[in-house]
Formats: sequence, C-alpha cells, structure tokens
Amino acid sequence: LNGWNSVVSQFTLLGLSHSRPLQLLLFVLVSACYTASLLGNLLIVVTVRMDPDILQSPMYFFLANLSLIYMALGSVAAPKMLSDLLSQGSTISYEGCMAQIFFLHFLGGSEMFLLTLMAYDRYMAICHPLSYAETMHHHRCLGLLATCWAGGVLHSSTQLVLVAWLPFCGPSKLDNFYCDVPQVVKLACSDTYVMEILIMSNSGLISLVCFLVLLGSYGVILVTLRGRFGDGVGRKALSTCSAHLMVVSLIFVPCIFVYLQPFSSLQMDKMASIFYTIITPVLNPIIYTLRNREVKEAMKRLRTRLWLSCWT
Repeated sequence: LNGWNSVVSQFTLLGLSHSRPLQLLLFVLVSACYTASLLGNLLIVVTVRMDPDILQSPMYFFLANLSLIYMALGSVAAPKMLSDLLSQGSTISYEGCMAQIFFLHFLGGSEMFLLTLMAYDRYMAICHPLSYAETMHHHRCLGLLATCWAGGVLHSSTQLVLVAWLPFCGPSKLDNFYCDVPQVVKLACSDTYVMEILIMSNSGLISLVCFLVLLGSYGVILVTLRGRFGDGVGRKALSTCSAHLMVVSLIFVPCIFVYLQPFSSLQMDKMASIFYTIITPVLNPIIYTLRNREVKEAMKRLRTRLWLSCWT
C-alpha cells in the first residue's frame, strides 16, 4: 500500500489540544454529538422506512439515504478521535490513514452528488409537476441513487491513488485529528505542486460545481414560486427548499474552503474539519425534523404505532 520509496509506517495525529482537561471536555462534547448524530439520523431512516405515506416519495427516499451517509461519515473520524482523547494515544497506521481518506471522500462525494440529485428532484416537483411522477419513478430513482454512490467511489479512488503514489519518509506528524488529503500531502518528501493541483481539481471543483448547480436549481425554484409564498403549496415548497439550502451551505462552504485553495496548515482548516465531520451530521436530522411537517407527522405516527404495539 505504501507509495514508492515510503518508509513511514504510521502517522502521528496532533489532534485538537494537548491539555488534559480540554481533552476530557472534548471527549464529552464529541461523544454527545456522535451519539446524537447516530440516533437522529437513524430515526429519520426508520421513520421513512416504516411509514408507507412518505416511503413512496422520492424526496424522502433520498433523505433516508442522506441520513445513512451521515451516520457513516460521522463514524469515519469520531470513534478514532474519541479513543485518542481517552487514551492520549495519537498514532494511526499508514493503511488506516489511507482507509480514512478513502471512506471520507467516498461518503463526502456521494453526499454532494446526492444533494445535487435532491435539488433536481425538487426542481422537477415544483417546476414540472405534471411530468414529475413519470420522470421520478422508483426505478429511475434507484438508478440515479446508484449513480451518486458510483460517483463517490470514482472520486474517492482517484484521491486515494494520487495520495498513495506519493513517497513518505518523514516527518509523520499530521496537524489534525484524522487523516485527510491536505495534511497528508504536505508530509510527502517530494515536490507535490502538480499533485496538489490535480487533487484540488478533483475535490475543489466537484464541490464548487455541485454548489453552483444547487444554487442555480433553487434560484429557478424560487422564481417559479414567486407570488405563491402565501398559499399552502408555496409555503410547503419554500420550507422544504430552505431546509435543503441550509444543509447544502453547511456542507459545501467548509469543503470549498478546505479543498479549493493551496494546501496549508491553517487553524481554520481544522475548524472546517470539525464542522464537516462532527457538527454537520448532527444538524441534518435537526434541520429536517424541525422544518419539515411531514417528517414530524410521520414520527408521531411511528411513535403511536410503537406505543400501541407495547400495550397489545
């Protein structure tokens, strides 16, 4: 697995702090965020799966898959981080580091493509309602979803090949709490300028292009809804689209900040990493449940069914 002429077999993660009290505080906070992320996103998946009224809707089918991605994405970095905060150990093998990079970009790429697909779904539902059912039927939704996952695999494999090709001969200290491309590339003992351009073209441009497509889609939707915000249909569409835009902004802005610039060891990069891997997976279920009446009603129906089943 090691790049050509690499002698580094493990990396040292510098983490967020060397202060023991602060480490323990971070352990509590990250544990709470990680647990809330798993439970919140699992609740969305179970709610959509168990409620036939919303299971047939492409939007909620995609939302359930997005929640699965967030459960997995949070698990790429958080468990290792929690273990390091408790044990004060901070090393990761070369193979473990490459695995983190692969799954981070696989899930991150799939997430971006899926969010773009969700924007397309809302565009079709609002701007072309008469042909929506015919266009977004279940088999096509499955095919589009598979394309998102395949795009994530292709993106991540490209990133991994580019990084694994680099030689590492020391130093081996990563200024982060998990392995990511910008920090790992800076440790290579060779000129990485061309490699950085290729990686930025891959990750940075994918983030930027998807973000611009999303903004364009929601811009067209808002123009279509102009003058209809007072009626029920317009309010519902606006609420759904605003929830999507909040999630999109929380995801794409940190990614564009980290990957669409020359790699460096900025403190803001570490803050963006925390936000993307720890905070955003928690906010997803909060945003969608608080701003989506159908999801809240489906959760109430699920709670009622579970309560009745316990007493019968």
